[in-house]
Amino acid sequence: MWGMLVKPLLGVASDVVKGVVDTRKAKAEQKVTKIKAETELLNKQIAGQIEYDVEAIKGSKDSFKDEWILILWSIPMVLIWFPGLQGHVQNGFEALKTVPDWYFITWGAIVSATFGAKSITKVFDRKKK
Repeated sequence: MWGMLVKPLLGVASDVVKGVVDTRKAKAEQKVTKIKAETELLNKQIAGQIEYDVEAIKGSKDSFKDEWILILWSIPMVLIWFPGLQGHVQNGFEALKTVPDWYFITWGAIVSATFGAKSITKVFDRKKK
């Protein structure tokens, strides 16, 4: 009679122990995976293989240049809503047609470096299609 009661309890206990063991194994595997990823990242950094974009983004965390460029870029969009200033915005865009190519290339490089070179190439690729 005791055997009939003990066997089911032992089965439940062994399932609980197996669950705990599986959970610990999963957590250990997760830690190993994280350590391997961090090690790989460090090896790439040492070898100089980390992309410039990632490092630039990390370096510009406390920088105001992103906001400054966004403000400059937004000025014409704001001014065009004021009837007395619409002509000035139009004249400004007409004047930009006379700006040398090197200026636009430099401006593109600045924006590209600020917001990430990959994002700007996506814009140009989309424009070509």
